Amino acid sequence: MNTKIPNSELHRLSVREFKSSEKTPIYIILDNIRSAQNVGSVFRTMDAFRCKELIICGISATPPHREINKTALGASESVDWRYEEDTVDAVSKLQNKGVEVLAVEQTDKSHMLNDFTLDQNRSIALVFGNEIKGVSQKVIDHCDGSLEIPQFGSKHSLNISVCAGIVIWDFFAKNFLNRMAES
Repeated sequence: MNTKIPNSELHRLSVREFKSSEKTPIYIILDNIRSAQNVGSVFRTMDAFRCKELIICGISATPPHREINKTALGASESVDWRYEEDTVDAVSKLQNKGVEVLAVEQTDKSHMLNDFTLDQNRSIALVFGNEIKGVSQKVIDHCDGSLEIPQFGSKHSLNISVCAGIVIWDFFAKNFLNRMAES
């Protein structure tokens, strides 16, 4: 028999425990995300993989917000976040701290996610863009590079929350899963 484990038996961290726990050195920057529900989904994914910080930029909604709460399910309380009006400023501030910043976007020089390896001694920031326009060219110009998820269908993009989930999981699985499982 394959029995579902009740939430009460999953031994999840409290918000207080989460705040003081070791984080994966993954920052996420949201560049003008239109849907507050997408913002909420990113919060929830970041909580699942104990990401360092969410930087919300431009027109993107910020907590407290009813639509963020629908999908974040409380993760906006556990995940550290801040608002920056200008995405380029957010990119520059992280770069000044030694964080490598990559746009998740289809560019003429993008690296395919499956071929990309991360220097485990560095922190990484991933920029996800607007649902229609993607990451702005101005932001791409300031990033250290770009990543692309290989796609083989008729569409040329994924929903931002789905895209963030894939990329965050890929980085976490390749670089941090064993370390977090041991802690």
